[in-house]
Amino acid sequence: MSIRQCALESEAFIRLRQVYGHREAEAAAWRAKGGKVAGELGCDVPDEFLIAAGMLPVHVYGDPDKPLKETDRYLEYAFDPVVRAQFEKLVDGTYRDQVDVLAVSNSTDVVVRIYLYLRELARVEPEKPVPPVEFIDWLFTRNRLHQVRNEHTLALFRETVEQWAGRKITDDEIRQAARVCNEDRQALREMAGLRRGPQVRISGSEALVIIGSAFFMERTAHTALVRQVVEDAKAWPELTGPRVFFTGSAQEQTDLYELIEDAGAVIVGEDHDWGDRYYDRDCNLDYTPVRAVVDRYMLRMFSSKKAFVSQRVKTLDELVDRTGAQAVIFYTNRYEEAASWEYPSQKKSLEARGIATAGFFQMAWPARENEGLGRKLAAFAGSLKGGAR
Repeated sequence: MSIRQCALESEAFIRLRQVYGHREAEAAAWRAKGGKVAGELGCDVPDEFLIAAGMLPVHVYGDPDKPLKETDRYLEYAFDPVVRAQFEKLVDGTYRDQVDVLAVSNSTDVVVRIYLYLRELARVEPEKPVPPVEFIDWLFTRNRLHQVRNEHTLALFRETVEQWAGRKITDDEIRQAARVCNEDRQALREMAGLRRGPQVRISGSEALVIIGSAFFMERTAHTALVRQVVEDAKAWPELTGPRVFFTGSAQEQTDLYELIEDAGAVIVGEDHDWGDRYYDRDCNLDYTPVRAVVDRYMLRMFSSKKAFVSQRVKTLDELVDRTGAQAVIFYTNRYEEAASWEYPSQKKSLEARGIATAGFFQMAWPARENEGLGRKLAAFAGSLKGGAR
């Protein structure tokens, strides 16, 4: 379904949808007032440091309708199509005009490769309009030794952000920024309660707008709007239909969710970085600022790109139970193999507990390019019964 009329009658949701649909407007206004904007590539760039420095963090995203003239000169076709689209905007001058700096986290192997390409481009073709780039080399294994290493890594990133800002960042500023981010995450958790409670009031595509708008606007303003949407949505009509959980490729747009909803299903949760994973886990304000940020990013929901298969199986089982989903849709884009490696084990575990599954792999991007996809989704939704388990 498209965004429902009830949502379009909410002034707060309309504002979030404007930000989501016109993603450069807030950054342009921020820069016009003299502020700096930091682009983020990868899902583990700590917003807290950037916000503490008075910068506006924004996500790099791909434009499915933009010709890949520059990308075709440098990248193999075997790169994930979303990453290819992101790379195009990084090297053709789009982001030079929108951000002052770029922070890249090693959230996936392909993003690490993109960073290496950008670094080499800056070396051999310095005239290329690529923003200044900083790389954050996280270690993702959850042990004490890696936590200590990550604290050192983020201390170095803090120094880089201070150079960008032209001043020192105090511990109190980081704590305050962490508090701001925690409040926003809490507001999004309250929104999530209306996706998966006994009565579903917010659809998956509406939730993507509510969550994703945070990536492009000042965070306290986002928090206030989300809280107002939560109040408004309590009176929205209940959504009925089989409840499904979505896992796989991150969805930077609502197109695929709308196809799934048009098929009759209700998406009650997901584990990708443009959805529920974004607001999973707060910073512990009792810790020192750097440790609090490391703890938050290291210990949140497992990513399919940086986790063992056993960890992903356990995490997905827990998320399905938490959301009350009766089925899981696995969906990955072409050349994004890592997200499908754990699929056989996850499918086996889910179906042993009576959870239906449907797998869609090596899919074209954007989703509308896949002939017959809507029909296949409708057939799967039709095979399910009712609503909550």
